[in-house]
Amino acid sequence: MASMRVAQVPAAKAAFEIVERPMPQPGPGQVRIRVSACGVCHSDVLTKEGLVPGIVYPRVPGHEVAGAIDAVGSGVTAWTPGQRVGVGWNGGYCGVCRPCRRGLFFACDKTQVTGISLDGGYGEYMLASASAVALLPDEVSPAEAAPLMCAGLTTFNALRHSGARAGDTVAILGAGGLGHLGIQYAAKMGFRTVAIARGKEKEPLARQLGARHYIDSTAEDPAAALGRLGGAKVILATVTDGAAMAATQAGLAPQGTLLILGAAGSVELSPLVLIGKAAGAQCWYSGTSIDSEDTLAFSALTGVRSMNEEFPLERVGEAYDRMASGKARFRVVLTMGSARA
Repeated sequence: MASMRVAQVPAAKAAFEIVERPMPQPGPGQVRIRVSACGVCHSDVLTKEGLVPGIVYPRVPGHEVAGAIDAVGSGVTAWTPGQRVGVGWNGGYCGVCRPCRRGLFFACDKTQVTGISLDGGYGEYMLASASAVALLPDEVSPAEAAPLMCAGLTTFNALRHSGARAGDTVAILGAGGLGHLGIQYAAKMGFRTVAIARGKEKEPLARQLGARHYIDSTAEDPAAALGRLGGAKVILATVTDGAAMAATQAGLAPQGTLLILGAAGSVELSPLVLIGKAAGAQCWYSGTSIDSEDTLAFSALTGVRSMNEEFPLERVGEAYDRMASGKARFRVVLTMGSARA
């Protein structure tokens, strides 16, 4: 029987282990993907540390997957072996529950999360629901595509649904794993892009990525600085620091939106500030497979790329620790090398 290597978490809080498993066979409505690259996302902490109730171990993490279809199960008509594809956070949806019937597939009552409720991409092969698969453009390599399946998708999808129009002032709070992509997308969408980060040393890269203005939050009040620019239609908060988010809210333009992506413990919002501007705060979920496909297509068209550090599967523990340290520039990606047939 053919086998494959995967990096699995044997139990909550346990170290990764690389093991041999039998090659899985795709069931009805599934495809098998030969994985070329998989991003190591901060959300993988949920699986590694057992922070989501009901995770069944051992579990293979990874929801920033890029590879090619290797086999298809019965009933799959839209996908064929050989197609370059990716899989993100949303591992599929039922299509019949009330949210699905309203087109809110991300809110499916039976949603599957790649790498949490089913095995993900830290391995040579994986199974995926056909509804979770996105087509990869030829112009984007697997290692480039992998982080776009979550970090890229989340920032791109949030911005395109934010209500901002070309020429509007859009501020990106944070210039890290999400922020360095958010700056690029905002600039390519035609927004007057403002980057907000800690330290003057981050300014050259922020401007290189497309920021027209840079605010060093350690040197000046970011809300006041935004106010001098006329206020922001949207502040895309990619950091996980609730206090840093709260410090920007007074910099919103009238009817502006603080768009929260970072999973902060709490954010202190001021009704007085927001009411006075008829402004508000909103959170954004990443998206589904067609949103991933749109993200990849836009990235290929405009040249948006993730800045990555790559590690082979054998160094999964080191890769995960590098991601968790917050020192990676800016995304960490596992590469599978030559997966065995």
